Amino acid sequence: MKIDIGILGTGRMGVRLARMYAEAGRTVRLGSRDPARAAAVARELQDPRILPGSYEDALAAPAILPAVFLRDGLLDLLAAHRPALDGKLLIDISNPFNHDYSDFLTPWDSSGAEELVRALPKARVVGAFKNVYWAVLDDPLFTGIPSDVFLVGDDEDAKVHFLCLSEGTPFRYLDAGPLINARAIERMTMITGAIGRRLGSYPRMNWRLLG
Repeated sequence: MKIDIGILGTGRMGVRLARMYAEAGRTVRLGSRDPARAAAVARELQDPRILPGSYEDALAAPAILPAVFLRDGLLDLLAAHRPALDGKLLIDISNPFNHDYSDFLTPWDSSGAEELVRALPKARVVGAFKNVYWAVLDDPLFTGIPSDVFLVGDDEDAKVHFLCLSEGTPFRYLDAGPLINARAIERMTMITGAIGRRLGSYPRMNWRLLG
């Protein structure tokens, strides 16, 4: 079976994004450092388009989405498999939060997405889903209206690949410009998360650009 996307990680975001892509008709390799855990998750999801495996299995896909935090060793994980990522679409969803979510690990003049490019210069990196909290993936429409995913990247072909891969998923995708704009999106996600907690809307909250 042809695999469309490999997802690394069986946490809240990884599992939900695997389900989202499978429901849109994509075949997903859901990889875990513990393949038995990936197999258990796949059985629970009961979708034949979600195939479990190891990280190495997932990295064989043409598009890779790591659902791992920077603080949990994302750069080391990917650097250990650098040759497997050369020339592939790499979808960065991570925000570089510290362990108590009070700040970022990256300086103001960088972003999680830019750190991935520095570590993996031959991968085709885009940033997406950085503004989407896990609860939105369980119930993605807001009074019937899809919310926005901001897409950033310096490789236009990689953006096109991502958008084709994401056709049929329940979001509106907006091209938010070059990869450097991930700095603003990541920081705004931290700010809106804090506001949402005070308003009682966190974690089922997202952005919609109105005009």
